[in-house]
Amino acid sequence: MKILHIDHIGIAVNSNSEGKTFWSDILGLPWEGEETVEEQKVNTAFMPCGDAEVELLESTDPSGPIAKFVEKKGQGVHHIAFRVENIDEALAELKEKGIKLIDESPRKGAGGARIAFLHPKATGGVLVELSER
Repeated sequence: MKILHIDHIGIAVNSNSEGKTFWSDILGLPWEGEETVEEQKVNTAFMPCGDAEVELLESTDPSGPIAKFVEKKGQGVHHIAFRVENIDEALAELKEKGIKLIDESPRKGAGGARIAFLHPKATGGVLVELSER
C-alpha cells in the first residue's frame, strides 16, 4: 500500500455555516463551498491547507452517522483520511493483514473520491479513511 499524504481531517459540526466562522473566517482557510453526499446523509465543506484539507461534516438526517457521532461525542474530530495510490490494493493488503474494515470495497465520497473506512477497533480508536482521487 502506498500512502501519498494526509488527504483531510474530517470534523463533525452542528452546521457547516457555524464551522465556517472559525475555520475560514477566523483562521483564514479558503472556503471552497459545500457538497451533499446523499448516500452518507452529510453535507461536506472542504478548506485546503497545504497538501491536505479540513473537511466539515454536517448531518442532513438525524439518523445519519454524523448526527449520531455529534449526539454521542459532541462536535470535533471525526476521522483522518489518507490519500492512497490505489485503494483497491490498499484494502486487499489491509484485509490480508487482518485489519477490520468498515468498507470491504470503495464507495463514492465527496469530490468524486473513492473512499473506504477502517474500523476504529483495528486502529487504536481512530476512524481512518482511505481516499483515492
